[in-house]
Amino acid sequence: MEVLILILRILFGILFCFAGIMHIIKPKVFKNFIPEFLPKLAINYIFGVIEFLLGFGLFLSLTVKNAALGIFILMILFLPIHIWDASKIRPAIGSKKVAYIRIPLQFLLMYCAYIMYINS
Repeated sequence: MEVLILILRILFGILFCFAGIMHIIKPKVFKNFIPEFLPKLAINYIFGVIEFLLGFGLFLSLTVKNAALGIFILMILFLPIHIWDASKIRPAIGSKKVAYIRIPLQFLLMYCAYIMYINS
């Protein structure tokens, strides 16, 4: 089980650090995921920094538990956005099929974050 948790920490750490960096260097990619009533660029940068810090936190023994909990909460916050995106005529993610696949994938990510949280 320890090896699985370590693999999850590394994979999620890389994934979230990469996603956070992409929010900063390619903000236009994420603009259609953010509802119109919110300040798109500010929200994009804020969540990019949060994602990067949470991902980085998985690499540090002292912060793994808090980072895993943060990722779990972030995935809960993103879930309505993914459902909203899937309901649009032209989802920001690309196709309707991918938008619908992403919803159960979100629950898998939440479960993995939970597993990291309870095992750290």
